[in-house]
This record gives sequence, C-alpha cells and structure tokens, in this order.
Amino acid sequence: MAAVHGETMEQRNQTISMEFTLLGLSHLSGFRGFIFLVYVTVFFMTVLGNCLIIVAITVDAHLHTPMYFFLVNLSLLDMCYTSITVPNILCDIALQSSTISFAGCMSQAYLFTLCATVECMLLAAMACDRYVAICRPLHYTLIINRSACVLLAVFAWLCGLLNATINTLLTLGLVFCGANSIKHMYCEVQPLIRLSCSDTRINDICATLSAAMFGVGCLILILTSYFFIGMAIVRIPGQDGKIKAFSTCTSHIIVVLLYYGALIFMYLLPSASSSQALNMAVSMVYSTGTPMLNPIIYSLRNQQVKGALMKAMSRKNPVLSLTFSL
Repeated sequence: MAAVHGETMEQRNQTISMEFTLLGLSHLSGFRGFIFLVYVTVFFMTVLGNCLIIVAITVDAHLHTPMYFFLVNLSLLDMCYTSITVPNILCDIALQSSTISFAGCMSQAYLFTLCATVECMLLAAMACDRYVAICRPLHYTLIINRSACVLLAVFAWLCGLLNATINTLLTLGLVFCGANSIKHMYCEVQPLIRLSCSDTRINDICATLSAAMFGVGCLILILTSYFFIGMAIVRIPGQDGKIKAFSTCTSHIIVVLLYYGALIFMYLLPSASSSQALNMAVSMVYSTGTPMLNPIIYSLRNQQVKGALMKAMSRKNPVLSLTFSL
C-alpha cells in the first residue's frame, strides 16, 4: 500500500514539475521571422480595432442599444482571446523555444475554454436579438431590454467560468508521461486529454457534454433563430424591406460561419484527413483571425459605428478622422 502511495506521489510530482512541447510551428522553423511579423500585426490590429469599437459605442449615446451592448462584450472577449495565445507564440518564436510550463499550459487551457464558451453563448444571444428584432419588432423593447441584456451577458460569462473550471480541474488530475508533445500552437483541454497516459473516461464525458451543451446547443439555437428570421423576411412586402432586414444579420452570419466552420473542421473531422499546416491555419482562424476580423465585419462596415468613430477621432485628431472617412 505504501508503495502504491509512493508511486502516486512520484507521478504527481513528475506531473507538476514537467513541461509541454508545442509543435504547432515546428514544421515552419524556416519562416520564423515572417510568422513573428504576421502575429505582431494580427495582435496589434485586434487590440486596436476592438478598442476603437468599444470607445465608439461607449461615447455615442445613439449606439446604446442591445445589439451594440453584445458587440462590446464580444470585443472585450476577442481581446482576451488573442491575449491568451499570441504573446506566448511571439515569445516562443523570439526565444526559439517551443516549451511551456505545466502551470502556464493549464492556465492557457483554462482561459481558452472560458473564452470559447462565452463566444458561443454571445453569438447565440446576438442571434436571439436579431430574431426578436425581425420577427417580433413591436415587442422588441419589452423583451430585449437593458436588464435582459445584462442578465444574458452575465449568464454567458458565468457559464464560461464554470465550464472552464470543471474541465481544467479534471485535467489537473491527469497523469502525463512520455514525450508530452502537443501538435498545436497553444494548450487546449482536448489535446491534453489525448496526451494523458491515465484513465480519461470522466474527462472525455465532461468534454463531450461541454461541447454538446455550449457548442452544438448554441449552434442549434442560432440556426433555429435564422430559420424563423428567414421565414419572416420572405413575408416582408417589397424588395427594399427584405434587403434592409437581411442586412442587419449579414455581419453576424459571416462571423458564425467563420467561427463554427473552423471549430467543426478542427474537432469533428478526422485528424488523419488534414495536414498539420492546414490544422494550424484553421486554428489561427478561430483563435486569432476571427477576433481580428470581428471589428471589421461587425462594425467598421456599419455606417453608425463608422460615424461615431469619425466623430470621436475628429475631437482628438483631424487627420485620423480623414483616414477613417476614406
């Protein structure tokens, strides 16, 4: 019994003190300088774009509506999303190191799970907002009021915290042995589960339930909302009315397609059917590409937000205002 106990303690000590090796960029070692420049640009554009959107919506009273309230939450989330992965990738490239500590890996997995969960729920909340706006316009202010928006946002973040805490705590209980190499650019729960040499049945069940509830469940809610939105748009008299109603949904549809398309490719398609380079490219889409593109897709093409940005910039710098107007 003492031997078993001693072995367990030894395994735990080995797990706590070890490091993981991230192999996401190992096949692109000859392009480190170019990749570093790309990630620096992406990080800068993501932070700048989302900060501008938050400032514009905050200072302009005309944009204090439910749609833009959720957009502020999405912008905050996107900056968190990028900050979790990109700085570590930049450090790895600069130091020519692909290792990450056990604590750093688990922290990254926790925060990434948190952001992924909140993103799915915010996209679902935004779809419900569009459903009420188009299908029940007369009751919109009664259903989607300030209290409802705050409750939905708080619920999304609390679910993210709960989901991330449960999955990460279960991952902390796993034993890792062998090479400890992850074919990814950052740590996530599912690759860590596959890497473990201990019994992962509980982890697999929890990860599957999590994906079904927050991933598939939110996607079904989004698709259902757009099914009824499509039926409502068809019944709108006149082509101009249909185009105007549909235009309020196009930005959200594009982001949903990008985000869920990448997730489905990464986690539902067989891993043998795609190369490591392609997996890395798809991973970049939902971990860094979508957060960078969200301000452009959602807001910079929106005349109201564009006007608010120009107005805010004109108070500080006329040159910046002219740049945005172009």
